[in-house]
Amino acid sequence: MKVVLAGAYGNLGADVFKALIKEGHEVVALDMAQRDIGITSGFEFKKVDVTDPKTLEGVCDGADAVITTVGLTKGSATVTNYDIDYQGNLNLLHEAKKANIKNFVYISVIKADKAPKVPMLHAKNLFEQELKKSGITYVIHRPTGYFYDIVKVFKPMVEAGQVTLLGKEPVHCNVISTEDFGEFIVKHITDENKTYNVGGKETYSYEEIANMCFAAAGKTPVIKRAPAGLFDVLAFVNKLKKNGKEAILRFSKWTLTEEMVGDTVYGDMSFAEYIKKSF
Repeated sequence: MKVVLAGAYGNLGADVFKALIKEGHEVVALDMAQRDIGITSGFEFKKVDVTDPKTLEGVCDGADAVITTVGLTKGSATVTNYDIDYQGNLNLLHEAKKANIKNFVYISVIKADKAPKVPMLHAKNLFEQELKKSGITYVIHRPTGYFYDIVKVFKPMVEAGQVTLLGKEPVHCNVISTEDFGEFIVKHITDENKTYNVGGKETYSYEEIANMCFAAAGKTPVIKRAPAGLFDVLAFVNKLKKNGKEAILRFSKWTLTEEMVGDTVYGDMSFAEYIKKSF
């Protein structure tokens, strides 16, 4: 099968890329830049900017399926989640329709339809709705989060000696490794009009995760809790500054105060073991 993979050189995209090659698929790798991920054959690279439809012209020609991992995951003063997660993917969807693509796979986030005030989630939900209306056979994956993302949040706090959690109630997540998730995505390319809330095999509270991180770092746990509303204040301040950090803060508050447990459990990799190796 010939598969167009958008965001092929991102953290998740690279593992989807490897899974596609392993299964013998021909890949058209789309991204703004190429990097060495250990793949040397079985693909064609095309440099694109999803916000510019002209760069996408013809990229889907002759392909059977599209997988897009495209999304804005960091603060930006020049583009928004609506520019990338929504309009960028919509530009790709229009190109897929012109090329008569049979299957379109989109990577969203769990509960994307539950947070209209969180740009990163709302933009993804808007695209989900466009994809469902498009007439193309689709698969929407809504992961709970990834191993590396959680460790990236906790590690600086642990190294500083204190982890601050939000709210009074414990919340849980069953994050998944990008390697396992990439494999799952490739296995389900041709499913018909499915939505999967995907997580890993281990479910922990954030307090349990913090304690595991402290243990891995060989430090005494110091865990404090702050009012969730603190992030609303920080988001408002950064909105006034127009530095692009508002969306990240609103997403961070959401993920730290919501149950993020997927009912589709997949993968063999252990988050607890990943934490041990990360410190």
